[in-house]
Amino acid sequence: MNTCVIIPTYNEAKTIGNLIRSIRSQNLEVIVVDDGSQDDTYKIASDCGAVVLRNENNLGKGTSLVRGLNYALAKNFDAAITMDGDGQHLAEEIPYFIRLARYSDGDILIGNRMHQTKNMPRIRVLTNKFMSWFISAVTRQKIPDSQCGFRLIKKEVLRKMSLVSSKFEIESEMLIKGSRLGFKIQSVPIKTVYSGEKSRIHPVIDTLRFFRFAIKELWTTKH
Repeated sequence: MNTCVIIPTYNEAKTIGNLIRSIRSQNLEVIVVDDGSQDDTYKIASDCGAVVLRNENNLGKGTSLVRGLNYALAKNFDAAITMDGDGQHLAEEIPYFIRLARYSDGDILIGNRMHQTKNMPRIRVLTNKFMSWFISAVTRQKIPDSQCGFRLIKKEVLRKMSLVSSKFEIESEMLIKGSRLGFKIQSVPIKTVYSGEKSRIHPVIDTLRFFRFAIKELWTTKH
């Protein structure tokens, strides 16, 4: 399975180099989408051998992910893995996704951290549990960790799915639209990595943005 790894980044100079080297040691192509970083993210990613797509301004995770996924589709990869560049996703766990993708009928494989939430901030745990419950109900598929950005998406999904979200609601949009297109979503247990870093996800603003998207999506589907 010809697979690439897409990493949307914004000021991840401290962690992006080691992550890229770890992924490339597995003979996988890395596509970094630098979302207007003001540090050395672009230079480090380029020096480490990644393909770097650069947004001149900070446009949001959704916009960056869509750009990376479109690149993967244009290059005819069989699947694309998405990861965060801040160190919360481990390159050593990539083979779990690829192995399951080869031997199962899952179309979207999503990491599941919710079996190990001891080090996860409590507000993140509560928000994630509620949103995962909601998205599971909407998609009619069991998704324990709907907000995890560590995913594998097969080419067939990318060909049929049109994503439009520019911010963090892209994670939910992918699951809702994928399920409505008839694709199967499976979970992959992964480690929970938190080292006291501050999340760029705002628990109130981004939750409200998610519900605005979800209501609009459901209303559009019914009409």
